[in-house]
Amino acid sequence: MMEKILGIDLGTTNSEVALYENGTVTIIEGPDGKLLPSYVGLDDNNNLLVGGPAMNQFVLYPERTIKSIKRLMGQTSPVALGDKSYLPQEISAMILRHLKNIAETSLGYSVAKAVITVPAFFSDAQRQATRQAGEMAGLEVVKIINEPTAATLVYESGHKEAKKVLVYDLGGGTFDVSVVELQDDVIEVIASHGNNKLGGDDFDALIEQHLLDQLQEEGVRDIPRQAQARIRRAAENAKKQLSTQPFALIEEEYLLDRDGAPYHFRAELSRRQYEQMITPLLDETLDAVHLVLHDAGLAASMIDEILMVGGSTRTPLVQERLELEFGMPPRFEVDPDLCVAGGAALQAAMIAGEEVHAVLVDITPYTFGISAIGEVDGSFSLNKFVPIIKKNSPVPVTRSEVFYTSVDYQEEVDIRVYQGEAENALDNLEVGRFRVEGLAKCRQGSEIIATFALDSNGILQVSAKEKATGLEKSITIDNVLADTTAHALQQAREKIGRLFGDSAGAAGPLPEGTVPGMKTVTNSRKVQAEALIEKTRTLLDKAGEDDREDMIELIETIDQALAGEATDLLEKSMDELSEIIFYMES
Repeated sequence: MMEKILGIDLGTTNSEVALYENGTVTIIEGPDGKLLPSYVGLDDNNNLLVGGPAMNQFVLYPERTIKSIKRLMGQTSPVALGDKSYLPQEISAMILRHLKNIAETSLGYSVAKAVITVPAFFSDAQRQATRQAGEMAGLEVVKIINEPTAATLVYESGHKEAKKVLVYDLGGGTFDVSVVELQDDVIEVIASHGNNKLGGDDFDALIEQHLLDQLQEEGVRDIPRQAQARIRRAAENAKKQLSTQPFALIEEEYLLDRDGAPYHFRAELSRRQYEQMITPLLDETLDAVHLVLHDAGLAASMIDEILMVGGSTRTPLVQERLELEFGMPPRFEVDPDLCVAGGAALQAAMIAGEEVHAVLVDITPYTFGISAIGEVDGSFSLNKFVPIIKKNSPVPVTRSEVFYTSVDYQEEVDIRVYQGEAENALDNLEVGRFRVEGLAKCRQGSEIIATFALDSNGILQVSAKEKATGLEKSITIDNVLADTTAHALQQAREKIGRLFGDSAGAAGPLPEGTVPGMKTVTNSRKVQAEALIEKTRTLLDKAGEDDREDMIELIETIDQALAGEATDLLEKSMDELSEIIFYMES
């Protein structure tokens, strides 16, 4: 039997697992149905709960339940689950492991490989966190593909004529919009844009705040955390009701105790009120639509179809605004909650060697480059951003650019790699750096060739080579988020596995040749630490006196930890500093 590869949509609100078999995509159902709520929790006996059971207890026990972990992917701070802490990718690994178990129970045989989808605008760090989560769950992640691209595979797998489509993907926690060109058996993303912090969760938050404001007006000032969790759940349910009904009645009996008596909360929300709340967020998505059309060199009239992806596209105002913008109704015949998982399954089938009539061509949603001497806004600068791989380039892609030494007899060059679109490199995100030492002692102008290679999984390899001597140094920028030694990854796999009752971890030992080693501060961790310090310094003027003192002390501690390769001290100090910044920005 040909080896089967799963297709997985690891979503903010719900996750799904699918398989392409006998020419058909099947969404594999578990105890919660086709949609697995992306919740993880612990019960009264500290047993792991994933999916519906975790979601059901969230109202009563929010302190031992986690939701929307996808929004934290790519971040370095752990999250609390009961009395323990886990990295975001470890929580995601629990969801993935549960999906793996569901698939194996349904199929009757083990499955070890998967294609996992991510938002098109996920950064390199977020993609790597997703890949790590898969590995921790005991899955070989054979490919990571963008969610809008996966959806297009389902909508258009049997297309005949050439066309240009716009994929509007508004999910629970992220938003993407892509322009996709279909011709013959090729599906090519030609432009993409989005926002990793915009989705249905934000719609819920607006309704929740509306309800909390009503409580304030009724004189309720002190709202317990469990009551807030119930209000949050009620807000989410109201949003769903307003997709099909003009009004949503919100009733929460015995919400809290007030002056010794039970307090029953009742409110009504109209669709019109709700639409007024979310209009600014929808305006943001339409701004992204205009930007992606500009990047693709197209007018709205040149789009042949609009494909709707993500559960939040069920909101009627979303559909109305798009129809008004493009003069055509969007296509909605494929379940927007399931089409991404289905596309992942199609891609998985292609990789497995099954005959599927579509070829996937993906792009990078970001520009990657390095800093150099040049003009920025008409002035001399040491930090001019020079793009090497440009946004919307098909991947995999390799690009090289030549640079020159700036002084006579220069012995070394610093290579700083950035992701972004700004002319000033410092306004972009620094994702890695390295130094090439021992250059030939030549006159200024010696050629240094920088080469960037970006693969289809979002892993970027950068090298710098002195042309005259062949001296070369390189780095793989994977933005690993925490302890990324082989030993640390194995520990994480075992920790996840134990929660599922394994004796040897989620997937057994690591491959031969990976040797557990002493923890050191990795290059990517140094970059993250330095970026955190830089961000902290920009916030010092806004901080209160106590916070400012703590921030300055932590900056000094991080500098000392970096100098002494003190990993544990570095992690602790970065976590403390990140927490201060989190509360300042909340």
